[in-house]
Amino acid sequence: MTSTALHSEAAPSNPPAAAQPPTLRSRLAPRPPSPWWLGWLGAAVVALFAGALRFFNLNQPERIYFDETYYATDAYALWNFGYEHDSLDDSDRMLSQGDPNIWTGAGDFIVHPPVGKWMIALGDWLYSIMPFGTAVSPEGWRVASALAGMISVLILVRLATRMTRSVLLGCTAGLILALDGLHFTLSRIAMVDIFLTLWILAGFTCLVIDRDKTRERLVRLGEAGVSLTTVGWLGMRWWRLAAGLCFGLAIGTKWSALFFVAAFGLLTVAWDYGARRSVGQQRPFGRWLGFDAVPAFVQTVVVAGVVYLVSWSGWLFTRGGYNRDFADGMAPAWLPNFMSAPMEALWSLADYHSRMMNFHSNLSSEHSYISAPWEWLIMRTPVMFHYDGQAVGCDTGNCVTSVVSIGTPIIWWVSIIAVIVMFGWWVTFRDWRAGAVLLAVAAGWLPWFAYPDRPMFLFYALPILPFLVLAIVLMLGLVMGAGEDSPRFAPYLRALGGVVFGVVVLLIIAHFAYLYPVLSAYPLPEEIWRDRLWFDVWIYGRDASS
Repeated sequence: MTSTALHSEAAPSNPPAAAQPPTLRSRLAPRPPSPWWLGWLGAAVVALFAGALRFFNLNQPERIYFDETYYATDAYALWNFGYEHDSLDDSDRMLSQGDPNIWTGAGDFIVHPPVGKWMIALGDWLYSIMPFGTAVSPEGWRVASALAGMISVLILVRLATRMTRSVLLGCTAGLILALDGLHFTLSRIAMVDIFLTLWILAGFTCLVIDRDKTRERLVRLGEAGVSLTTVGWLGMRWWRLAAGLCFGLAIGTKWSALFFVAAFGLLTVAWDYGARRSVGQQRPFGRWLGFDAVPAFVQTVVVAGVVYLVSWSGWLFTRGGYNRDFADGMAPAWLPNFMSAPMEALWSLADYHSRMMNFHSNLSSEHSYISAPWEWLIMRTPVMFHYDGQAVGCDTGNCVTSVVSIGTPIIWWVSIIAVIVMFGWWVTFRDWRAGAVLLAVAAGWLPWFAYPDRPMFLFYALPILPFLVLAIVLMLGLVMGAGEDSPRFAPYLRALGGVVFGVVVLLIIAHFAYLYPVLSAYPLPEEIWRDRLWFDVWIYGRDASS
């Protein structure tokens, strides 16, 4: 059951005398819930529900809005030229009307790597070849984001099921993510943050699977009679290699993924060291370093670096991109001719990256919806992606449509409690799940405090959302399993835990339904629209105080 799984690696330090010592399998590789297909069925149902929410009226608003003005245009340029291209001043209106003839000049200077824009472009192409699709349309440049949002829900269900050994908690995690307003709005706009979140979550999931597979190998070796105290190589780590691929794609979407890669790289080798200690290896440092840590660096960091470089292929193998000819003719004379062009291309790319870094280091803005990192968890300053105060579709004269990119507040507010519980759980029992969630949240949140003068926005917090959801479901699992060590009170405590679980889930569902019109450009009378945005700062941002 759920509670047993949650407590399996968090046993009290002084168990009752009659308790049997845990087996190697129960300590290292608890069996997943059965039947196996039930977890996949639940994941598919929740993901399809999330997809239905995101694809419904995906064409609203029927124009380019907010940062689509950059990403939708850049994606279309990548597909046509292989690099970002200058466009006409009126390109937003032209694209919204289906006119693709927007190009002028040459390569355009951009400040984010290309993977997310390639994904938008791929979605645009896939939509254009469908019987009902068109070459350039709002649905086309948003379909990849909607798919990424749906797939991230599917991955989170599988991840949470694996971490909790509970289909119920796994599906609950996916449902919570599906009903978060920040995730919802960023799954319906041609921006790259949803892809960043997808690849970070996918990479972390691959590492968790690798952790389970490695421990399963140790268990099978032990059950076969092999002495585990001297085991060295544990076989090829294909899932960790897959994590490196995902991390490369994440960095190729936004550089902020580097914080996660550094944290998760340390986490996976720490798991390996813990596994070797758990099976009784004395002084395992040498085996851990040679068979685990060094290969892990290659499989994650080196592979991620190669994937990142490959993601720039469109720029490298064409000639029109911004700064592409910077190093032309600068290759050393002694270098063979067949190496001169690649060397100059890489030199030009390095200079381009220097310019990108300089842009980010000196970025400043007076945007109304700037949000400091400390504000993210409390949802203080969301971003108004779209607002139309003269919309039609209401019975009254004052009709409003909006896309307010705000997380469902009840989710984020409960997550604050959940993170505190995870900290206490990790300090008390050193449970690996609590530690992993805390590390992921820290990697995606704390580094931003080092840049107090840089303009930041609430949607920068999206990559930590899946881990906050994991904290919530882990906390709910603990509450539902309360009283296991006290049979006398267990039925009452479990009933109370079930009530808490139901109340939290129902509040999340109700809150998302309440906010849905202001998240989805649904027309509302202005009075009702304002009622759903409780604080002036949710409407006006920083201007609310002026």
